[in-house]
Amino acid sequence: MDGELTDAGLAQVLGLKYEMLDAERTVISCEIGPSHLQAHGIVHGGVYCALVETAASIGATLWWGKRGRVVGTANQTDFLRPMSCGQLTASAVPVHRGRSQQLWSVEVVDGDGRLTARGQVRLANLTGPAPARRPADGD
Repeated sequence: MDGELTDAGLAQVLGLKYEMLDAERTVISCEIGPSHLQAHGIVHGGVYCALVETAASIGATLWWGKRGRVVGTANQTDFLRPMSCGQLTASAVPVHRGRSQQLWSVEVVDGDGRLTARGQVRLANLTGPAPARRPADGD
């Protein structure tokens, strides 16, 4: 798996683990700790959104392959069960894959298999090379 998809940025900060990476199903997990919580002591909604988008984006990228790249255009995530510790696992499967866009469905479960969040991500399929990356501050 291309480290650029799995080792960079927010995924690294959240401590994501990649359980299954495939164009038909992507599974990622995260061990919840204090840095994942919001002020009321439960998992921050942004963590769920990030899990949903990351799982869908990797699966969509694997399917689109060498034709170009994919970018998220919408992420709709519902938070169903609050939690404050343990493991979250997100499983993404394609709903629709076309020439210009994809739609992926994602379920997030806790360590006991209980549904904690569900979401869907719409992605645009882009052709051609990616734009040049700007150096980060300090580079």
